[in-house]
Amino acid sequence: MINKRTSPRKKALQIAKNFRSEDPDYGYLRTVFMHLRQILEVEVKPQPKKLPYVPKEEEIAKYYEVVWKNNNIQDIIMIKVLLYTGIRVSELIRLKKSDVDSDRCQIRITAGKGKKDRIVPFPKSFRETLVVYMSNTAEKLTSYLFESSWKKPYSDRGIRRILEKYSKLAGMSQNISPHKLRHFLLTWLKKQGIDDALIQPYSGHETRKSLEVYSKLSLSEAQDVYEESIKDFPV
Repeated sequence: MINKRTSPRKKALQIAKNFRSEDPDYGYLRTVFMHLRQILEVEVKPQPKKLPYVPKEEEIAKYYEVVWKNNNIQDIIMIKVLLYTGIRVSELIRLKKSDVDSDRCQIRITAGKGKKDRIVPFPKSFRETLVVYMSNTAEKLTSYLFESSWKKPYSDRGIRRILEKYSKLAGMSQNISPHKLRHFLLTWLKKQGIDDALIQPYSGHETRKSLEVYSKLSLSEAQDVYEESIKDFPV
């Protein structure tokens, strides 16, 4: 007969009675349970890392078709910026029009992950559309690249709701989030045979030890490779 385990919460409540008088902090609890694990000879088994879901090209094409047919210009531009640059949603909502360099086809990310600044490219084919969009919103006297109807920058949740809406309309099996669009771009660039050392300068990833010697590669070199490859992008 297999003994039924006490639920983790119930067991925690039982153990808590012995700890209250100790006035424990995190470090104390951590050390106690480390010793408990050793006494019970419980082996630490590393959990296998689950690979992130990356949409397929046909899924992205299907998704964007729904975005396009919905005919909301700001949503179209917003999703294209996410697709072409791979920036994080926290970076997108802080983008200002002054961060866009249409001459060089670059966007400046200020204080991104790790409080680091960087430059991300976008395709030359997207330049005209982006400039027209910014010109059309100039009369609204908005400073952020994307703002709600209340002339305020979107929240993280606001952007996710927009993408989720199109996921449902497209009948996607999985919700398309900003991070999935980022995964798609970086995975797609890798599939084109682009070296990590050329992706890293604008991906915002921490430099791997094996790539540190290459991390000083010029952005212009990385952008040339990006521009050549992005011609075959599905959107």
